[in-house]
Amino acid sequence: MAMGQEGLGAARAAEAARRGSGRGAGRVVRRVRRALLAALVMGAVVVPVSAAARPRIPAPAPAVLAPVTASTLDTAYAANRANAAEAARMAADHGDRTRAAADRAMAAPSRRFLSFDGRGAGQAVEVFGDLAHADRVAVLVPGSDTSLETYGRFRAGALALHDRLGPRTAVVAWLGYETPGTVSPTVLTTGRAEDAAPRLKGFIRELRGVVGQSARISLLCHSYGSVVCGRAAQGLDVADIALIGSPGTGADSAAALHTSARVWAARGADDWVAHVPHTSTDLFGTTVGFGTDPVSPAFGAHVFAAGDGGHSDYFTPGSVSLDNLARIVLGDTSEVTRA
Repeated sequence: MAMGQEGLGAARAAEAARRGSGRGAGRVVRRVRRALLAALVMGAVVVPVSAAARPRIPAPAPAVLAPVTASTLDTAYAANRANAAEAARMAADHGDRTRAAADRAMAAPSRRFLSFDGRGAGQAVEVFGDLAHADRVAVLVPGSDTSLETYGRFRAGALALHDRLGPRTAVVAWLGYETPGTVSPTVLTTGRAEDAAPRLKGFIRELRGVVGQSARISLLCHSYGSVVCGRAAQGLDVADIALIGSPGTGADSAAALHTSARVWAARGADDWVAHVPHTSTDLFGTTVGFGTDPVSPAFGAHVFAAGDGGHSDYFTPGSVSLDNLARIVLGDTSEVTRA
């Protein structure tokens, strides 16, 4: 039976109401989703992940030392080895075998630390080579997830670089700040870098007092470490700053770093950091992200070849990236292969 005009009009009205209601419901759902997303992001940025933090491991306060000079290096090395040995004993008594083993390794007679702090995640500054007589010095600044427990991989890179550099050189592995976790709110922001930058600047001043004004110092900054170097760059007394596997520096360009150092950048072909959005935005009063990609033409760094390696491969022995980093440190900049 055919529907009457009144029935047809009522049906159309009902269908329009249904569609309008559906659109309204869709808008509500989208608003709820946006609100939930904002809450999640805000929580990730603002709320500390204290529940996931491991219990604090007891350790002695760092050794109290006078400013180090070339003539007092051995005294500093001995004092810091003794501190590491005490930290190992305290960690073992606490039942943390992993930390105790890491501390014990650092107390070995062959190790040379300018500073050591076994508290919390731990900090350490280790020397490879004869620092007192070096005329080329590289300072390595690590990225996220570097602690006393994971220090071995950072140390391996420093050793590989020193082996590649040759005589009258030294490498300093500078774990002088609390690095963020790779999966953590802090890795998205410059907070840890802003805390670390004054420490790095102070360390470079102290290092200059040991090696003298004629030594060439280069800063090699990996991953989040490049954010630290970006924050510390202004006025820093170094010849070169190399940014490797960098998510950005927090600056829009190399010129915005306000440094007299030559700024280099490289990224391996298989480095996942290429897929990180190179931007920054203000979110709930916190700056998230690190700005311009350092290997992009817009940044203005000297971009060099890093081969096919991934995010953790820049110091692999025999690699293109390690060879180029060594050339930068040695001052053989005309020999650096460009990307």
